[in-house]
Amino acid sequence: MTEVRAGVDALDRELVALLAKRFAYMDAAARIKPARGHVRDEARKTQVIDNARAEAAKLGVPDAAIADLWERLVEASIAYELAAFDRR
Repeated sequence: MTEVRAGVDALDRELVALLAKRFAYMDAAARIKPARGHVRDEARKTQVIDNARAEAAKLGVPDAAIADLWERLVEASIAYELAAFDRR
């Protein structure tokens, strides 16, 4: 069990590093978008969640759980991008 936990902890660190890269893209998007109203894009949000759900299904991971996680991730990303937009 110790090895499993160590593996999970290592993977969690990798996931957080990947999420940091994702949020860096939100910083870039906030610099590029011409207006604050362009930050929220419901069609793109749906596409991102659908893509994650399809990838999960392909990999045999519970796709509903992934869709729920991605819903929260995308909403957090939008909030982060709005804050970044307001700082510029």
